[in-house]
Amino acid sequence: MITIGMDYEVLPGKEAAFEEKFRDVLAAFEAGTGHRRSRLYRQVDSPSTYLIHSEWDSREAFQEFLKSDAFRAVTNWGREQILAGRPRHRVYGDE
Repeated sequence: MITIGMDYEVLPGKEAAFEEKFRDVLAAFEAGTGHRRSRLYRQVDSPSTYLIHSEWDSREAFQEFLKSDAFRAVTNWGREQILAGRPRHRVYGDE
């Protein structure tokens, strides 16, 4: 198993839209092979900063998901309308 942290900085005032869109991201995760579970967290002292904590069977499963049309669709929407900067992905644990 591998754990991925995906850090997002959201434009001020767009927090609710980001949280709603997370439901689409979660559905895309769950449709992908190798996804175990994901959670969305919001930073207390910086309410426009979020973390998606996601568990996958393997790094390869996560990387395949990143290449998918489903992921591209939700990230393109976010980049154009919601995000203040480029998302950062971190690997917390490797198989």
